[in-house]
Amino acid sequence: MAIVKFSKSGHRPDYALLAIIFMLILFGLVILASASSDLGKIKFNDTYYFLKHQLLYGFLPGLIGFFAGYKIRYQHYRKFSLIFLLVSLGLLLLVFTRFGVIAGGASRWVKAGPIAFQPSEFLKLTFVIYLAAWITNPKMNRARDFFYGAIPFFIICGIIGGILLAQPATSTVAILIGAGLALFFLSGAPFKYILTMGLVGIACLMLIIVVTPYRFTRIKTFLNPARDAQGTSYQINQSLIAIGSGGLWGMGYGRSTMKINGLPAPVGDSIFAIAAQELGFVGAGGLAVLFGALVFRMVWIARKTRDRFGQLIVVGFASVVALQSLVNMAAISGLIPLTGVPLPFVSYGGTALAVFMAMMGITANVSRYA
Repeated sequence: MAIVKFSKSGHRPDYALLAIIFMLILFGLVILASASSDLGKIKFNDTYYFLKHQLLYGFLPGLIGFFAGYKIRYQHYRKFSLIFLLVSLGLLLLVFTRFGVIAGGASRWVKAGPIAFQPSEFLKLTFVIYLAAWITNPKMNRARDFFYGAIPFFIICGIIGGILLAQPATSTVAILIGAGLALFFLSGAPFKYILTMGLVGIACLMLIIVVTPYRFTRIKTFLNPARDAQGTSYQINQSLIAIGSGGLWGMGYGRSTMKINGLPAPVGDSIFAIAAQELGFVGAGGLAVLFGALVFRMVWIARKTRDRFGQLIVVGFASVVALQSLVNMAAISGLIPLTGVPLPFVSYGGTALAVFMAMMGITANVSRYA
């Protein structure tokens, strides 16, 4: 394996990356301020409750995570990658204890005193770092070795997937495994390994959907949105009405008619529909372009990076951002079955925003040594 030498201070970060990140975060905060205004007034008598909460518990911790990721040389994460993953899994298991919080029929939150967070969001960061370190282990070629590469990879994904499905968090499983397969493939694994694992994963997911009534109902709703207009199809129908009523230029910022008593989860996974109604196709399309530009820039940084570990970290983060944003926008637009996955940088959720900002800080650090 070639030895890659790094300068002590690196060079300037990728400013295009930083600009795109800044625009996405700003866009998210602006849309959240509008989407949450009526809900905040009704629930907390504070129009900006959700925005202030996002700033305090998402943006500020995210700034800390971003600058920590930017300052700490990414190579140091290699030796701690397993510890990071085990800690994340430990936190993930806490959702099934007395520290877990059940909301909307799912156990995805951990609360200790005034602090509440979503462990599965941390896993998106630590899982990528661990896989990047595991795959680039200089002592063996895991990408090419079926017994020391493909099988352990499948076992790791199975354990993590099993824990997440028990919450349940089906979409998160698909995003993580999709990102993992992208890393494994780009590391040089034969396509037949990827195809086999992908088909097995899809078969397992289909079996889980069939035997789980609420998951199977989502599939039936997707195939026939009119089957239960006031029940299981309500959210997707309302989302399509919101998106359609926005037209080309939208109804105007703050003028959404669906953000209160119309569209479920207007600050969560439905926030893209609010953006489309207020800003129209132009605004929603602009947001999609920003996500595309971010993923493209991350892939460009990965291609420039000489160190394989750094390459895979950035590709892994790019895969998570691409898959999660695509799943959210496609689901809320009726192109795939509805899921509960939030839109990165935009949806309300402090843990998610902080984790994605930390990812971007690490990506900026990699760009300094590319």
